Amino acid sequence: MVFRKLKAAFGAGVEVDTVLQNSNVRPGEILRGQVNFRSSSSDYQVEGIFIDFTAVVEVESGDNEYKTTYSFLRQQVAGPFHLPSGAAQSVPFEIPVPWETPISAIAGHPLRGMQLGVATELALAGALDKGDLDPLFVNPLPAQDHVLAALDNMGFRFKKADLERGTLHGSRMPFFQEIEYYAGHEYARHFNELELTFIAGPSAMDVILEADTRGGFLNSSHDTYNRFTVHYNDHPGQVEQSLRAGLHAMAQKRGWF
Repeated sequence: MVFRKLKAAFGAGVEVDTVLQNSNVRPGEILRGQVNFRSSSSDYQVEGIFIDFTAVVEVESGDNEYKTTYSFLRQQVAGPFHLPSGAAQSVPFEIPVPWETPISAIAGHPLRGMQLGVATELALAGALDKGDLDPLFVNPLPAQDHVLAALDNMGFRFKKADLERGTLHGSRMPFFQEIEYYAGHEYARHFNELELTFIAGPSAMDVILEADTRGGFLNSSHDTYNRFTVHYNDHPGQVEQSLRAGLHAMAQKRGWF
């Protein structure tokens, strides 16, 4: 165990170590772990221990862009309680991963451009302290895997992924994910890049497509959109058919075909 000292007011502190049972999860699954903590030298009244899901999000402000950390889930896992001097305790936790949690790994491998984490917060003596982030790797739902596989089959090549500040229709998140691809095969002569966004729920998800003819997404006049729904019981062939229909609808809108 690697204990990190979280200091509260007046330099006092409690040492905390959070251990995730499995840092690879999917949206809708349960993240399990344990918070181990002990007082360093004094008695403390702990007001609460919280688990905080965080994500690094890109923010556009005028002509400038910067990255900031957003919290999209905060859950209390312990407290309030009295912690005697030198005492050690452990608290297990189970937290449902929100359905709209963005993808940050595929087949267990980190997705380039994504940074998700779990932080432990300690409320002690009127102060709140947040420990270091433990990486969180969120893998695609099976239906999301079907969409990604269909794009691969159609020759689209992954470029990067990121999170943008903003709330889309039908979403409760303060940001949304964009998975960017270079256009493949028959679509490459019509547009340069494709952005893919998922808005997932318990039984189905919306898929949002954005095609751009310049290779950039700064001018909406060059963008074409389509949105369709995939149900989790759709088989891979149905998912690919829906994806092709969405791309074809965008092509018809722009007069590409």
